Amino acid sequence: MDMNEFAERAESAKTKLYKTALLYLGDPDAAEEALDEAIYRGVKGCKKLREPEFFDTWLTRILINSCYAEMKRRRRHVSYDTLPESAEEIFDTLPLDEALRRLPKELKDVVILRFFSGNTLKETSEILDIPQGTAVTRQRRALKLLRMELETEEV
Repeated sequence: MDMNEFAERAESAKTKLYKTALLYLGDPDAAEEALDEAIYRGVKGCKKLREPEFFDTWLTRILINSCYAEMKRRRRHVSYDTLPESAEEIFDTLPLDEALRRLPKELKDVVILRFFSGNTLKETSEILDIPQGTAVTRQRRALKLLRMELETEEV
């Protein structure tokens, strides 16, 4: 894959990738940073991509790894100085967003890729490098946990 083809395909996938990063990180600045990092890593490794038809899957996987690296970096630099300025900021978070963040990593990955990034079940299983049946099982389990979490919050 040459650089021009990479640039065209990356540009066409940029919006979808940004939305995915935003769902993982919850912060627009961090999402842009993770997207930039993923594009940079993609440029460095585009010669290693053996099958160009899997470009979107490959780049999404790089993005997810960048998001997890950013989350790990954030956990190391948590500061008590970053408390919200007002209680209103705490209540601005959506219950679904909070419930999604509490899911285990493997379940959260499936839900984000499947329902928020618009990937098919097959694409989701390819991105995560898991069998399609495993993706179905994780999706079912995640939806059950989300439903239970959201129902308990309503009470």
